[in-house]
Amino acid sequence: MTGTAAIIPAKNEEERIAATVAAALALPGVDLVVVVDDGSTDRTGRAAKAAGARVVRHSRNRGKAAAMESGAEAVRVLDGDDPRHLLFLDADLGESARTAAPLIEPVTAGEADMTIAVFVTRVKLGGHGFVVRLARGGVERATGWSPSQPLNGQRCLTRAAFQAALPLARGFGVETGLTIDLLRKGFRVREVPVEMAHRATGTDWRAQLHRARQFRDVACALLTRR
Repeated sequence: MTGTAAIIPAKNEEERIAATVAAALALPGVDLVVVVDDGSTDRTGRAAKAAGARVVRHSRNRGKAAAMESGAEAVRVLDGDDPRHLLFLDADLGESARTAAPLIEPVTAGEADMTIAVFVTRVKLGGHGFVVRLARGGVERATGWSPSQPLNGQRCLTRAAFQAALPLARGFGVETGLTIDLLRKGFRVREVPVEMAHRATGTDWRAQLHRARQFRDVACALLTRR
């Protein structure tokens, strides 16, 4: 049976990364966890390694898409003749990453080429959902499918599906671009309910700037796929 590698892009997550790594290592079928330390200025990389992860480090912050690509390449180098499936998890999931098994199962069973998490336990975020609406509407116009949580980064893919989506959309547009590209190429995409939760974004100026960057990157991903 094909194994699964968990890939965790991380920047300045030293407080949560160890718990996320430990939870990922406990998932059935996961035999490798790769943390991509994307230019952290804290001890994220050391904490991840101490928790049992292989660590790839970017000397400067290159963004989520680049971290995903670096993690997938590291797994490819370690793979044998039977490429692992790729499970992408956010670094701030902590213990809730233990509930990611339903994402892996349809891919392992050959029933889906990519699964996308739908968080059943919703944390109220500070934003107004305008980025989610932009992404959802863009995916629907491009493919005819309307995802309920289009920006969710918790996803499991076959190696073939990941390779077909390269190069990934930049920045925060990566999830939107990934969904559109795979659906257009005939890959099977399924949303799966999970009990995960991550840190709420908040409402301060930093959070608002984060949402503005999300909006920019999602809009760019959609524009290049018109």
